[in-house]
Amino acid sequence: MGRTFVFLPPLRAVSGGLAVLLEVAGALAASGREVGLVLREAGATPLTLPAGIPAVSLTDAGMGPGDVYLVPEGWPNALAPGLSAGARCVVYCQNWAYLFNGLPEGVAWDRLPVSFLAVSDPVARYIERALGVLPPVLRPVIDPARFYPPRAKPAPAPVRVGYMPRKNKGLAAMIRRMVEARAPRAGMPLEFVPIDGLPPDGVAEALRSCHVFLATGFPEGCPLPPLEAMACGCVVAGFAGFGGFDYMRQAGESGYVPSVPLRDVPWGGNGFYAADNDVFGATACLEAACRLWGEGGGKLATVLENGRMTVAAYGESARREALLRIGEGLGAATKNSCTPP
Repeated sequence: MGRTFVFLPPLRAVSGGLAVLLEVAGALAASGREVGLVLREAGATPLTLPAGIPAVSLTDAGMGPGDVYLVPEGWPNALAPGLSAGARCVVYCQNWAYLFNGLPEGVAWDRLPVSFLAVSDPVARYIERALGVLPPVLRPVIDPARFYPPRAKPAPAPVRVGYMPRKNKGLAAMIRRMVEARAPRAGMPLEFVPIDGLPPDGVAEALRSCHVFLATGFPEGCPLPPLEAMACGCVVAGFAGFGGFDYMRQAGESGYVPSVPLRDVPWGGNGFYAADNDVFGATACLEAACRLWGEGGGKLATVLENGRMTVAAYGESARREALLRIGEGLGAATKNSCTPP
């Protein structure tokens, strides 16, 4: 069995995608694979690296034909050591919007000997539409020891709405101001709770104090904050970022229908979702989620239960099963042979 190398981009701060790459490396190591982390240069990562997985620089990786090299989308130049060594190069696309980022002029993916992984079913469908290849899907994991509901939510008077200001800051402000302007006429007292600059445990604690989470991020590959919010007992409203429709399902009788086919899932409506960039629609979604808390009863219980079922599908056991399905070398999906998500 060859080695598996995972490239960690030299970001200034820890992002969800970067953390997922490190988690995947850890999961591969736990499954018995020999794993190495590849940095552009020594120390070029904001992550705290585990002691049990060696880290090497991009120029000293020492890959060979029997090895696998996993690189996220947006960093095609980092593939060079693997391509020159004849390693099996795999592009892990965590956000559909960046699939073509960084490709030099005149270079196309279909001319490079690479395979693909997708972080969600919508991202896999996007790759299929663009490149004619339907790649396997390797979804992220939500940690149930960190993200879990409280014993009881505070009384919904006011309804507490958590949101992340850094996610399309201007749009988030527009939605907030519109809802606040309508609140006196709607008879719906709200309190907005900005979640920003907190460590993961702080994010979880803030989400547990909220009733609703306003998702304003797009584009997204498989957005983690809405999943974390569901895990903490929130009703989600807002944007899916396209990739969120891996798990987001409408709780309302009518709502935005995405153009990408929705995979079959065992849960029903877990939130209220508008088209990306639709402030008017997102406002209606947010108000619908808040009214649910004001009304209480069976409808609220059903949405919360669907959220719980959603989060349960994004556990560590699901990732282990996905890695087994993807197969030896993470290269099961090639230009001529595709594995369905």
